[in-house]
Amino acid sequence: MTNYATDEKTVRDAVASGRLLVVAQWEAKEGQSDKVAAILDRFLPEAQREAGVNLFLIARATEKPEQFLFYELFRDEAAFKAHQESTHFKTYIAGQALPLLAKRERAQYVLL
Repeated sequence: MTNYATDEKTVRDAVASGRLLVVAQWEAKEGQSDKVAAILDRFLPEAQREAGVNLFLIARATEKPEQFLFYELFRDEAAFKAHQESTHFKTYIAGQALPLLAKRERAQYVLL
């Protein structure tokens, strides 16, 4: 199985200890999708290394490359809050990517 989670965890390991799932959808403004993708390429490895992040995936739509999907599994609410307070989140997401978006939606789920 491919390791998508931090610290060489498998998806099974990540899900077993994760409690808060965050799913986000972004749509880049016209002409900005490649810039957003480049920002996310720099951001993703840092997000995956966070202590409370069990799984962090970002995908780009094949037919609509301006659309991005985030699938994030955190240990708990405190880990998610720490993620949002991290330097890399503030730099790449809040500072660089969000101004390039036409749309941003996010939902939180608790694993059953």
